[in-house]
Amino acid sequence: MTNATDVYRESRNQLLALSGDHERAVAEFTWPVVGPVFNWAVDWFDAIAQGNEQPALIIVEENTARITVTFDEMRRRSNRVARWLRDKGVSSGDSVIIMLGNQVELWESMLAVMKLGAVIVPTTTAVGAADLRDRLARTEARHVLCNPADIGKFDDVPGDYTRICTGTVQGWLDLTDAAGADDTGIAHPGTAPDDRMLLYFTSGTTSRPKLVEHTQSSYPIGSLSTMYWLGLRPGDVHLNISSPGWAKHAWSCFFAPWIAEATIFIYNYSRFDAAALMSQLRTNAVTTFCAPPTVWRMLIKADMSGGAGSLREIIGAGEPLNPEVIAQVQDKWGLTLRDGFGQTEMTAAVGNTPGSAVKAGSMGRALPGIPVVLVDPLSGERVSADSETPEGEICLELNGPGGRPLPLMTGYHGDSERNELAMAGGFYHTGDVASIDDDGYITYVGRTDDVFKASDYKISPFELESVLIEHPAVAEAAVVPAPDEVRLAIPKAYVSLAPGYEPTRETAYEILKYAREHLAPFQRVRRIEFFELPKTISGKIRRVELRGRENEAVTGAGLSEEWRDDMFPELKG
Repeated sequence: MTNATDVYRESRNQLLALSGDHERAVAEFTWPVVGPVFNWAVDWFDAIAQGNEQPALIIVEENTARITVTFDEMRRRSNRVARWLRDKGVSSGDSVIIMLGNQVELWESMLAVMKLGAVIVPTTTAVGAADLRDRLARTEARHVLCNPADIGKFDDVPGDYTRICTGTVQGWLDLTDAAGADDTGIAHPGTAPDDRMLLYFTSGTTSRPKLVEHTQSSYPIGSLSTMYWLGLRPGDVHLNISSPGWAKHAWSCFFAPWIAEATIFIYNYSRFDAAALMSQLRTNAVTTFCAPPTVWRMLIKADMSGGAGSLREIIGAGEPLNPEVIAQVQDKWGLTLRDGFGQTEMTAAVGNTPGSAVKAGSMGRALPGIPVVLVDPLSGERVSADSETPEGEICLELNGPGGRPLPLMTGYHGDSERNELAMAGGFYHTGDVASIDDDGYITYVGRTDDVFKASDYKISPFELESVLIEHPAVAEAAVVPAPDEVRLAIPKAYVSLAPGYEPTRETAYEILKYAREHLAPFQRVRRIEFFELPKTISGKIRRVELRGRENEAVTGAGLSEEWRDDMFPELKG
């Protein structure tokens, strides 16, 4: 066991001991200084895994087939893969595209690539050939690992890169051959904390996906904040619903659980089934559960009468969590659904932590070690609860007492212009707007690109959407500005209907009426269109497309079929 292991463990244990005492954790916690050489896979994972027969990973398939891998077995399996990959030419510093689903090979290969000092490029299996050409070019990837079902996507992806597959395919190396390699540990790769370790593509909700660079410390050490927010403890069984290839998967299906020495539990399903998911939660004694708001909305519309089983902590992540969802889960399961905030560019930064009071609508407070501040986008000055308008862009302070935030990315790889914008004025700018109160609780308002003015009032789409989804007919909603000659812009809602509801005049009237009754006059939703919401491959709504659609409608290029409040005389007055 290295000194880095001891230092890392001490910081981990400090946060475990301070769970439930947010104020003390923020006041006392500092990031561990692990020394000149650090590799999480060797200095942490292997250290806790050797001789450890507790489950590190459990995967249950839809047909009930299951596989359990202990910590020690995962250590040995990843050693075999590391030796085999090294023999096939993977070297320190090489970028390796890993395009796998939730399968054991994903965890083995991520650890193995780390142990070689190479760079992981997590990639969702949903991408096509065009995306892959872009990813190989921008990351300068020298090796690719995928499943047999995806090899055809590389037929049109030129380049001199090693092709590795999880099965026997002509022209590709077979990863299963690694099973015959030696499982003893390989030499420490000698990586420094600031060496590159991860290249992550963002989901691209408003523009071309950005390429985020992380180091041997930013995610591996920075994920201590994520562990604290999730409330993970040694021996927990943690289920997070997230697809491989996206940062949240690394947060909650890799780093945070294994930092806590908890079991990662995966339930693989082809089509979401709320009843089946809840059955797995109870049957497998899952203690901590994290899911995006979309899943929570589906769960509360299902039968939750079976109870929460062994669950202790439940979390929403990926997008802002609507207050109505939190209230319904509390009513049905007696557990507080906790929200939080972070980005691919960093680990969890804001959160409602275990034991803390949860304020309606707030996503919590700055997490230990994360210098979160709100900044006025116009003046560049900090915003506080005492400000005339206690609202600003969520930022991380770059030059505070603790120096540059450890969990923050190195920058956008190969994009100096974006880096300058993101790091302007001594802050990292998230592009998200929020308000703050006297207790430091931060309430999400929206993306800087999404917030708009109607009749000179600032409109937060998230606030309006939170009201709309309370109506039983609304499964999902996205509010955007619709151009208006008198008011400049008015709120328009694109609505995805819940099962059993039809896109009729009557449905539109009921939703508009509900919004009118539950929103202030200046927030009033004045138009509705029933529409399949455009999303990124990670499942986030692309409001930029909807805004563009509205602009096209003005020119007559894309006149929309919508219901307007002035079509209903009964709504006047």
